[in-house]
Amino acid sequence: MVVDMQLTEYWDQFSKTNTQLLEYMGALSLCDSLFDKSNLLKLAKLYKYDFDDSDLIDLEGQLEIFYYSCIKDERFTTLKGIFELSHLMVSTGKHRSYHLVYKLLKLALTLLVATASVERCFSKMKLLKTDLRNKISVDFLNDELLWNVETDAFVKVENEKLIEQFQMMSTRR
Repeated sequence: MVVDMQLTEYWDQFSKTNTQLLEYMGALSLCDSLFDKSNLLKLAKLYKYDFDDSDLIDLEGQLEIFYYSCIKDERFTTLKGIFELSHLMVSTGKHRSYHLVYKLLKLALTLLVATASVERCFSKMKLLKTDLRNKISVDFLNDELLWNVETDAFVKVENEKLIEQFQMMSTRR
């Protein structure tokens, strides 16, 4: 019963597409039970501008050789995630030998960051765009979103410099 409740919550949280993406990215794990060449090829097909048909054929061969070369190397057996895999590939020079595998790994790591940033922006917009603020201009909304999303950057701005910049602007009524 508890497992059913957790599964229901999981399916409510993630769409089918998101679940497939997570499954495809999980296939980058070098654990014997998780590494899945077919899922990695499906992931590469999603990046049609980065992998053409010949790249997909080459990637299939690289994945096969990459997996067998890594399971024989002790350094690759203790990895805890794809971030550590990318670091180890660079430090061992495997990113040059298996450049398409590394490219896929970089795209998977970028997807995580890009998705989180977009989600954070939409969450902030949901808070800002209320019924009372529904008639504000797009420019004002963009400025307000920038201010709310990038708070860390704005905290570093000194008040004196901001006042000086404002005073140098044209005079207002």
